[in-house]
Amino acid sequence: MLGLFVNTAHAATDGSSMAPYVVEYAGRLPITSTLLTVWLTMIILVVVAIFVGRNPKLIPGKIQNFFEIIIGGVYDYMAEVLEDKKLATKYFPIVMTIFLFILCMNWIGLLPGVTSIGYYDHGHLIPFFYPPATDLNITIGFALIAFFTIEFAGITAIGLWKYGGKFFNFKFLRKFNFENVLGFFIGLIEFISEFARLISFSFRLFGNIFAGKTLLLVVMTLVTPYLLPVPLIAYEMFVGFIQAFIFAVLTLFFIKIATEEPH
Repeated sequence: MLGLFVNTAHAATDGSSMAPYVVEYAGRLPITSTLLTVWLTMIILVVVAIFVGRNPKLIPGKIQNFFEIIIGGVYDYMAEVLEDKKLATKYFPIVMTIFLFILCMNWIGLLPGVTSIGYYDHGHLIPFFYPPATDLNITIGFALIAFFTIEFAGITAIGLWKYGGKFFNFKFLRKFNFENVLGFFIGLIEFISEFARLISFSFRLFGNIFAGKTLLLVVMTLVTPYLLPVPLIAYEMFVGFIQAFIFAVLTLFFIKIATEEPH
């Protein structure tokens, strides 16, 4: 999974470049500031999971009760959407992880010091940490994870041949009529749309977070950095939540569509 986040591009040398900042190299593999932020996100999530999951009590305290309400609510929602508790149990971990991971890394990207703490190289600041979703490699990595999860769900739920029959309908070879010909072309369109999700998933997340980061930089440069950025940061926290929610919910609904019998 981490290999998806490695970028072979050179370090960005100015603010106009969209290439991620390269902090150091591990052999020939660059370690980017966005990758370091992803690793930081992983550490935070693991520590929180260990802290919350240790010594669960029959009568939960406030923290345990808070997380149980959230987890139980999400599970019940997934079971309602998928109309199958077994499917909800099976795919709850990946959908919830996608949501928490994207939410956490989006919010970490707004913390003070992110983008501003680093070292200078040839007169340009190379930050140690940078908002991960502004790196297209990161968003494509999440899109690939969602894509393969959806395809896996469809194949395991209804079988390879039935699932492939959603996209490749050759009934017109046996009986040539308008309905079968139309079904053939609709299947091809559906097949193309499956791969189009890689673009929509990755660029939606990348575009919104990159635009928000750019807006904050412009405002802090042109206006006083003490008052006006505060509501903008609050707004970007909301955007970060919405983008994580949309990514996870779309993954869930596409799993629902993939597991349905072909019509």
